[in-house]
Amino acid sequence: MNDELQHLKNLGKTSAQWLHAVGIHSASDLRRLGAVDAYRAVRTRGFRASKVLLYAIEGALLDVHWNDIPAERKEALNRQLEAVSSRPKS
Repeated sequence: MNDELQHLKNLGKTSAQWLHAVGIHSASDLRRLGAVDAYRAVRTRGFRASKVLLYAIEGALLDVHWNDIPAERKEALNRQLEAVSSRPKS
């Protein structure tokens, strides 16, 4: 199977399977949703993904290794994740 997601930096078979399971099938799907919402979708679906997946998705979008994402950007992603996670459900 030629999986577009697995061709992105940082994303392997398992992370691609998780993303497919939540309806993300291409790089454009991933860009449209963004790292935080994609990560939340995976976690909400019940997959036990660590924060490394959040950084891996961001790195995939930026075409950089997740470990090369600056600490400030990782902190911003975590703040964004907290903000959307603490919103009241409508």
